[in-house]
Amino acid sequence: MSATTTEAGATTIAAISSPPGPALRGIVRISGPGTADVLGRALVGSDASSWEHTARGVFPARFDDGIGTQPALVFWMPGPHSYTREDVAELHLPGAPPLLDAALARVLELGAAAAAPGEFTRRAFLNGRIDLTRAEGVLELVQATNESERRAAMHLLEGGLDRRMAGLRDALDDLRGLCEASLDFDESDTGHVPEAELSAWMDAIGARLDEALAWEVARQPANALPRILLFGAPNAGKSTLFNALAPEGRALVSDLSGTTRDALAVCIEVAGSPCLLLDTPGLDPDALRVAGPDASAQRLAERERGGADLILWLVAADGTPEARRTEAAALAALPSATRVLRVWSKGDLGARPADDDGRIETAVPAQGPASGLEALHAAIANALGLEGASDAPGAPAAGLQRELFARHRDALVSARREVACAAREIACGTSLDLVAETLRGASHALDRITGRTGAEDLLDRIFARFCIGK
Repeated sequence: MSATTTEAGATTIAAISSPPGPALRGIVRISGPGTADVLGRALVGSDASSWEHTARGVFPARFDDGIGTQPALVFWMPGPHSYTREDVAELHLPGAPPLLDAALARVLELGAAAAAPGEFTRRAFLNGRIDLTRAEGVLELVQATNESERRAAMHLLEGGLDRRMAGLRDALDDLRGLCEASLDFDESDTGHVPEAELSAWMDAIGARLDEALAWEVARQPANALPRILLFGAPNAGKSTLFNALAPEGRALVSDLSGTTRDALAVCIEVAGSPCLLLDTPGLDPDALRVAGPDASAQRLAERERGGADLILWLVAADGTPEARRTEAAALAALPSATRVLRVWSKGDLGARPADDDGRIETAVPAQGPASGLEALHAAIANALGLEGASDAPGAPAAGLQRELFARHRDALVSARREVACAAREIACGTSLDLVAETLRGASHALDRITGRTGAEDLLDRIFARFCIGK
């Protein structure tokens, strides 16, 4: 049976963990119960028992590769105080590829098995050193291609999402315990928890789930998710469309213009791919002439437009030709790569203007825009090239980040949905044992993020993306 299919700790694995190509130093990493034995047989003047009782440290030595000896620094990290919680050694050797290949061949000859991609990190996960989100952080860091991707990976690697999950998981367990305990008491007993208190707990947990999703959205580098921005005149219907496109619409809608001043962001799914949808203040050039919050809001909207991948330009039926010319001029100033999808809004309030050039791709009415959403989703997918897109192994790092983000988002949204369902059940007087079972579903959703529960094929897919030696 190979090292990848045995239980963690049953074999000793080894791999070259430094980048390919010549360098001053190269690293051969070993992990498992036979690490001390390998060192004892491979290092000149050494024996296994000496390494088994040696404290953690860095030691000069000479490595016998079966042909000759090489100078080496041995980084010895006995378990459980190591990355994998097993005995781990790193042999820092001259970085010539033939010498490293000879050193690895000697280690394998002495009984170690060749490590599969990601096997060191997988053992760290299976042995409880890290949770699945931190393992994904390692993967993102290895594949980062710029500073923003590195920062996003470090936020995950440092446990930002894990810390939020731990608190939420505990809160859900406590709430479920209260529901189950209340079954044993009448309303007059001191052990009974009032339904209003249970509902308040659920509201607080729901808010924390929203915060966790917002943190994960904010963690993404700018190029990790396609950015779709709603653009148009004040009161053109942007916030109404935002709420219709978003799973949990939360933009304030009013007949008064200027309702939106901050940029709202939420993740939506288009053709199976996560995208970031942004609602910004309506274009108002006059506001820039007077200092104040309106001018700041306009500058914020301008910055967001500059970083958008796709702009949904809402052309309102009750707008004026002058307003449309002003909007077109603002869009003309954007980078040439920015795609613009013209959306006819408030079509039930009037006919298309005579000066329309026929380039309006889709339409949504002012009230109940769901009737036009299917066509709009298709137009967005086509504009962003999302139809049939996939994140195959070897895809750019941004594709990996989108895939991992989609996994986190789906689990958080699922947990949020279960908590909202439990709140409705409380309000309807549903038996508390059924409410507790609904909350259990929310806990299971969070466990999928941290890896407490999950299919083996999910782990295989994640760790197969790693380099050998990581």
